[in-house]
Amino acid sequence: MNLYICEICGDAYIGSGKPSDCPFCGAKEGFIKLGAEAQPIAEIKTEISELSKKNLIETLALETRANVIYLCMAGEAKDYQIMKMYKRLAKVELEHAIIATKLLNISMPEIKPENCSSEDLENFKKTIELEDHAVEIYKKFTAESSEAHIRKFFGAIMQAEMGHIELIKKFL
Repeated sequence: MNLYICEICGDAYIGSGKPSDCPFCGAKEGFIKLGAEAQPIAEIKTEISELSKKNLIETLALETRANVIYLCMAGEAKDYQIMKMYKRLAKVELEHAIIATKLLNISMPEIKPENCSSEDLENFKKTIELEDHAVEIYKKFTAESSEAHIRKFFGAIMQAEMGHIELIKKFL
């Protein structure tokens, strides 16, 4: 057994091999290191630019909204597999929000409930719309980031969101 730590969320995974994606934030394998080698971005305490702060605040709003929408979709799913998928997506989106709060050094804001459809197909379409939007935003934020660890965060969550799109397309 080995201890692996994700450099994006900082969470630890214990297993005989490195996971292909972080089970907590969805970061790809390249961001997962053996415990002693990991340098989680949330542990980097440096000043961040006003633009990065603005982008992180927008990320926090986007990710908390995705979290509650996916929880709603999980509650509406008639199929166990779809329900569990949305619960996992909700946890990943919440983890992205938590990372943003750590980088901003703020508390988690109140999260307001969101509505969703009672139809899986409509929810799949909405999910792709949300994830496509997130990918475009994070592509822009990655390019705008002057701080290496912030750029790394946006690049990693952009890849995770792209993976969510691939997953949902399998259900269409």
